[in-house]
Amino acid sequence: MKYPVQNLILLLVAVVGCSASIAQAATDPSFLLTATSKDFASYFPGQLANGYLSTTTAPRGTEGNLAYMVGFMDYGKDDMSRPAAIPGWTEIDYSTGQSDAGHFWMNQVDLNPSVFQDYRQVLDLHDATLTTSYRYLDHGRATRIEVVTLVSEASPHLAASQISVTPEFDGVVQLSFAFNLWAPYQPRLPLATLSGDEMQTAVAAHNLNFQAIPPATPDRAAVWYHGDTHVLADDGDSKNLTLWLDGRAEQGLGMAEAAAVSLPAGLTPVEVTLNKGIYRLSLDLRVQVRKGQTYTFTKYVAASRANWGGDAKADLALATAARSEGFDALLDAHKAAWTNLWKTDIRIDGDPNAQRVVHSDLYYLLANATPDTAWAIGACGLTTGYVGHIFWDSDSWIFPALVLLHPQFAKSLVMFRDRTLPAAQQRAQARGLKGAMFPWEADPQNGTEQVVHAAWVLGEREIHVNADVAIAQWQYYLVSGDQAWLKSDGWPVIRDVARYWTSRASWNPGKQRYDILHVTSVEENYNDVPNDTFTNADAAKALRIATAAAAIVGEQPDPRWAEIAAKLYLPSSANGQHHLDMDETVRHDLGGGSDLTFLAFPSLDLPMSAQVRRNDYAIAMKPMDASKRIPTTMGLGPAPIAAAASGNAAEAGRWIARNAADDMFKPPFNVRPETSTNNTGYFLTGSGGYVQGLLYGLTGLRIEPNGLLETYPPVLPPTWKSMTLKDITFRGKHYDITLDRDASGKTRLTRKAL
Repeated sequence: MKYPVQNLILLLVAVVGCSASIAQAATDPSFLLTATSKDFASYFPGQLANGYLSTTTAPRGTEGNLAYMVGFMDYGKDDMSRPAAIPGWTEIDYSTGQSDAGHFWMNQVDLNPSVFQDYRQVLDLHDATLTTSYRYLDHGRATRIEVVTLVSEASPHLAASQISVTPEFDGVVQLSFAFNLWAPYQPRLPLATLSGDEMQTAVAAHNLNFQAIPPATPDRAAVWYHGDTHVLADDGDSKNLTLWLDGRAEQGLGMAEAAAVSLPAGLTPVEVTLNKGIYRLSLDLRVQVRKGQTYTFTKYVAASRANWGGDAKADLALATAARSEGFDALLDAHKAAWTNLWKTDIRIDGDPNAQRVVHSDLYYLLANATPDTAWAIGACGLTTGYVGHIFWDSDSWIFPALVLLHPQFAKSLVMFRDRTLPAAQQRAQARGLKGAMFPWEADPQNGTEQVVHAAWVLGEREIHVNADVAIAQWQYYLVSGDQAWLKSDGWPVIRDVARYWTSRASWNPGKQRYDILHVTSVEENYNDVPNDTFTNADAAKALRIATAAAAIVGEQPDPRWAEIAAKLYLPSSANGQHHLDMDETVRHDLGGGSDLTFLAFPSLDLPMSAQVRRNDYAIAMKPMDASKRIPTTMGLGPAPIAAAASGNAAEAGRWIARNAADDMFKPPFNVRPETSTNNTGYFLTGSGGYVQGLLYGLTGLRIEPNGLLETYPPVLPPTWKSMTLKDITFRGKHYDITLDRDASGKTRLTRKAL
């Protein structure tokens, strides 16, 4: 497969008209996250990515870091699928040569402020670049170092890292430009066959545990490790300063990488050596340098996988073409692409911390999204968190956060469900059910169920995911207005989800209603209950959507869809003044929490009276406030939405602020963990939840057949002056939507067509 022309010739997006935005962003502190030497002990890596290719940050800016590609999975024997780590491409090592104390490479030297002096690293969220600078002291020889790294948004197969060295001495220095060829991960546990107790025993037997080792090791690393890429062939050219390799994921797809190194103009190395090792492929240079002179080297990298790009030969052509164009051209095109993305933004006046948080959340969401493809977004993006699998998080948390801001990214998420519909149909058929049963934990490449055996019950019973999938399809149609898409792509998914629910719901003749039995609740400790309220409400909405969609595409709806939707039981209190979390026969411990706020989720927005809505909110929040416990990120997500829908601006502001508190992030680059106390980083579900709180919670907006409606009165946190949703897209039209206060202090919402 050959690259599209736009990937062979750098996609030089026009920067005329973008320069003002770029200049403004350079002075906007809400886009700049900075690490200093004080962060060495707590440094949790950030991420550089473009949705297709990712890597993590590291303190020196020159380390060899783990890297991943979209949907590139390892299928190890007796294991669930997991992201295969591709050869690391970021490493550029440096040495000042032999000293009286020995020979040292910078990447192996301990991080110490006395060695890495004047240290500063900036993750620029606006430009998606990492810039690292310091004075490196190597046993009496000092060198000023600056490194700039990017993963191109304009040409998705490309990435680059540029290092500038300014020695404070005359002599010969060494540089090494490497691909890290990771050893197969050990131990590989047969997680597809182990029970929960057996898994715990196996982890302990390997002297591992499920706790994080600060600062950077994620929780559950003992089971959420990366998969393997086997390098099948690799080589390089010391004269042309290039490297290349071909590989294959364990029982998976093929991949390739290539690199081309550029030297400072007029520089001839003393020596260039190609080193081919078991774990490292590198070009090693010895260079004569003079005191005070700056030498800039750039490593251009191209990567591909089966069905996305070409082989190593094609990657090499792409990397060398990038080298010919130069780093500034690559950087300018990349910045212009991100500047274009940031035309759509959420701007907050009156809360600098909330502004910084929404920019970091949007950055990580966009960095893990692909436009106009059929790839979804894992709960932790292009990392090993939740083993790269696709949950309802993609449909109900991330998709709603993107669909008004960046519909071209949101479309990819719903197209993933269309692409993997055959796998969902096969799951339903295997269980004697109709239609399509989408996995709880889907493989991002082929859509099969990949839940770890110890949690098999979630795959079988946490079935609200099926309704979530259909609702997202419908929401995309409502936002886009694209009837052709609905007929060809959305309708087959919606129809087969409705068929699933008709075969999954049970008629209860004694109570003249439909029940859904043997369900795992959103509160996952309850894993075999009847009539989980969120699940039933979700299913009823999916069935009503199917009837509405059928009319639009000219199909005949099954009359049972409307009947079941109308008669699905939604558990409520005896007086009808609030909902129950699940069937009244279940001994539900409210002290452990409640998910009634999920009924206010914008994609569901269960109709109810204002009093019931207020009561549901109060019941859901009471155990949280009583216990003083810090909610999980998922628990916080719907809280401000439910509060705002209840008309309580102060409570909405409280939960928005709590979700933006320092302990909800890992320093220094605002990486969200799943909870405030764990290291499950890059939890994009939490980012989606926070953004939804702003998009739908504060504004009161809902996506409906009649338009983007102001369903609830808008609210602003008491300390905020205004919030503007910039360049929102709805049915092909663009708007700025602003919340502020009128002369009387009442919150108002205004729309401005662009």
